[in-house]
Amino acid sequence: MSQTIEFTKMHGLGNDYIYINADRFPIADPAEFSRRWSQYHTAIGSDGLILISRSNVGDFKMRIFNADGSEAMMCGNGSRCVGKYLFDKRLTNKRDIMLETLSGIKKIHLLVENDTVSAATVDMGEPILANTQQVKSPDGSLKGLLISADEKEYEATYVCMGNPHCVIFVDDITTVCLETVGPLIEHSPLFPERTNVEFVQVMPDGVLRMRVWERGSGITQACGTGACATAVAASLTGRAPRSSTVRMDGGDLQIEWNGYDNHIYMTGPAVTAFEGFINV
Repeated sequence: MSQTIEFTKMHGLGNDYIYINADRFPIADPAEFSRRWSQYHTAIGSDGLILISRSNVGDFKMRIFNADGSEAMMCGNGSRCVGKYLFDKRLTNKRDIMLETLSGIKKIHLLVENDTVSAATVDMGEPILANTQQVKSPDGSLKGLLISADEKEYEATYVCMGNPHCVIFVDDITTVCLETVGPLIEHSPLFPERTNVEFVQVMPDGVLRMRVWERGSGITQACGTGACATAVAASLTGRAPRSSTVRMDGGDLQIEWNGYDNHIYMTGPAVTAFEGFINV
């Protein structure tokens, strides 16, 4: 028996997902749904699927499924779009939303213009800089990790933003073949649970120019948690202050690593692309 599902296609700086109100439209197999409907040439096309529902521990809850069907713990761009979805569809009138994710409760502050959300600031919490089960570093260090890929050796900094990130600074980002190197590092033995990969060039004006290979999705236009990890790694290695602009293929995010509470605050846009119905 077929089911008609209402969806909204949204993006944060080109990092696009299919958004569904899971309270109204329960998805029996979200992993398979994401694999099928994220296809660009035969379906809606997206970096994955985000399900929105009521929460017992926050205001709302989001679940994130990558284009390959794997479930992600957190998505910075996605969380901003969830805030816009909830406010614009009048599911809440709050401008500060407590959002449940697999990496904990995240606070979203909505920036509203003409009664519509244009952007949002997300409290991403504290970065995890201690060694975890996600990294098999020989000496326990998360800075100066040496990784070999495509007959080159890279020095990386590992930062966990609820999901794993491997940040690599280079002199010229245009020389990096991300589609080749990205999957090799994602599946490096250093990362038993795989990792997101960010290549970063510090520009003359201090902007952090970043390109990202996302675990489970491949090259994407932007990654919110990746931008946060990049800003943290740049600060840790003396390349940038605690507040910086991270420029990705899809645009800019403002990232602040607050010195008082040690939390990361990410500010950027949220956009609705289109809405529709599908039969499954």
